[in-house]
Amino acid sequence: MADKKSTAKVTESDKDISKAKEQAAKRRTEVTKFYKDNLPHLKAQLEYEQLLTDIEQTRVKRIQAQMFLAQTYGSPEEGEDGAEGVAEAKKEFSEAVDNVKQSFRPLKTK
Repeated sequence: MADKKSTAKVTESDKDISKAKEQAAKRRTEVTKFYKDNLPHLKAQLEYEQLLTDIEQTRVKRIQAQMFLAQTYGSPEEGEDGAEGVAEAKKEFSEAVDNVKQSFRPLKTK
């Protein structure tokens, strides 16, 4: 009698396993069909995104070119002011170094 019960349980579990395998195979085919059906839409989206990327890159290049031209053809006075500022900074630095040198006391020597 115990053999009949264990045999019945084994047959039920075999049926459950085979049923699960069938359901898994069915689900795989459904998922595959879903992906294949959506490929044209995804390809269209990819093309759209690539075009947007190209547009953004072109905008960035145009803005960079405009900035370069603005800096290149900018007022030359700015460059001269910069040179004067450097010369003035050098002069102030030299004066500061001279002041520091004068503030040192000479060392005592015997």
